[in-house]
Order: sequence, then structure tokens, then C-alpha cells
Amino acid sequence: MAKRPAKQVQPESGPEKAFGQALREVRKEQGFSQERLALEAHFDRTYVSLIERGVRSPTVRVVAKLAETLGVNPSEIMRRMETLLAEERKRRRKSKASGRTSR
Repeated sequence: MAKRPAKQVQPESGPEKAFGQALREVRKEQGFSQERLALEAHFDRTYVSLIERGVRSPTVRVVAKLAETLGVNPSEIMRRMETLLAEERKRRRKSKASGRTSR
């Protein structure tokens, strides 16, 4: 019997998703495709895709290598991730508050 590959669960929110979104923003602003970023950083393109979709969490070493390749400080990607997480928390609080008043 053939073994079916495990499904990749893509998070809808959280730090992995926010980091991936931040990385994608920076990558596009710097004019890199996923393929070019992966090639120049010596990673597989699918690995970059998994990070951007929030499926994989990169190590500090990987974050540093991606940032170096993109010509930005790792803190720039992390700052954007923090901003995205703060916006997500704000949306959740707002939807909770509106949910309470509608009862």
C-alpha cells in the first residue's frame, strides 16, 4: 500500500504566518523572486515558499542569511513581523468586542 504524503497545515495567523508575510514583502520590495532569493541564499525554492506560507519556521541562522541576501538587517524583517502580529491582535480584539455587543 502506497503511503500518502502528509498534508501541510498552513497557519491562518501567528508568528510563523506573520514572519512569512514580512519576508515576502521585503523580498518583493528588493525585486527578488522566490527562486532568485533561494538560489543566492543557497536554499531550495520550496523551502523559501514554505517559510513565506508560514508552514516552516526558519532558524536564526536562516533569517540572517535571507536578510543578508536581500540586503536588509534581520531586524527589518522582524520589525515587520511584529507590526503584522500587532495588527492581527488588534483585529481579534475588535472582533471579540463586536461579538460581545451583538449578544
